[in-house]
This record gives sequence, structure tokens and C-alpha cells, in this order.
Amino acid sequence: MITAIYPGTYDPVTNGHVEVISRAARIFDRVVVGVVGSPQHKSPMFSVEERVFLLKDALEGTAENVEIDIFRELVVEFARRWEATVIVKGLRVLSDFEWEFQMNQLNRHLAPEIETVYVMASPQVSFVSSSGVKEIASFGGNVEGLVPKAVAARLKEKFPKGRGGAPLSDQE
Repeated sequence: MITAIYPGTYDPVTNGHVEVISRAARIFDRVVVGVVGSPQHKSPMFSVEERVFLLKDALEGTAENVEIDIFRELVVEFARRWEATVIVKGLRVLSDFEWEFQMNQLNRHLAPEIETVYVMASPQVSFVSSSGVKEIASFGGNVEGLVPKAVAARLKEKFPKGRGGAPLSDQE
């Protein structure tokens, strides 16, 4: 049985993420979507619990061989914990490759037994990024078609029209 992990912040999950997960689920026996619990390089808009909830909603009915887990360790340690031999990474644009190439080399140094497999985004979602979606939503733009319905609804709650970039706190 080949287990693959697909690590990310999923802040928020996009239709591009869902596409990569669906495609990976057709290739590998088990896919574990790893949600970074405490990202080092950015501050998530959504709590880890909400990111997991939105992912579960987005993946409902997608594939029975997909699981979701939170991790707070190195990606290769997360892979080892799940006895995964593959790390799946989605690529949208050339700049994604540059970053992922560096990460691949570091991961190979730490865990040469784990391979990284890249899944190219389809043209329909190759321009979609979580940061782009948040930017559009922050100005009241329509993100339907870019993200799962529950994510679009949650972003509408966080960014009512006319807020100009400032999300409402959950207490407002």
C-alpha cells in the first residue's frame, strides 16, 4: 500500500487544492492531507480547526482513501509518522517550482527514502491561490468558483462588502 501526504496550510482550501487531492487519491492507495498547525512563515486567517472543518466539507464524497491530519513537525517526520513514501505537491506556476525545488532538496537530505511527486494544476485552477482568494474577498469580490461553497460563505462572513481589507473578528 502506497501512502502519500499532501501538506499545506489550506488557508483557505481552494478548488485547486481539491483538484490535486482528488487526482492524488486516484494514484495512491491512501492520501493524508496534512494541515500545518503552526506555520512558521505566515499567520493564518483561519484557525487550524476551521481549516480542517473546511477541508472535510470540501472533500466530502471525493474519495474514501483520503484522510486529514494536523501536523506541527517537519514534513518528512509527518510522512514517517504515517509511513508515507511520497510527498505530493501541487504546482501552478513557475515560481511554485522554484520554492518546491528547494524544499525537495532539503527533504531529500533529511529523508532520502521519501519521494516528492508534483501534480500540475489544470488550467482552470492554475491561477487560484489562497492568498489571491483572500485578497479578492477582502475587497468584497466574488470568490465563488475559486473555492468550495463553504469557504466562499465563510469569506463573505469575514469580509462584508466595503470593509476594504479588514476582516471582521469573530466577536464582531
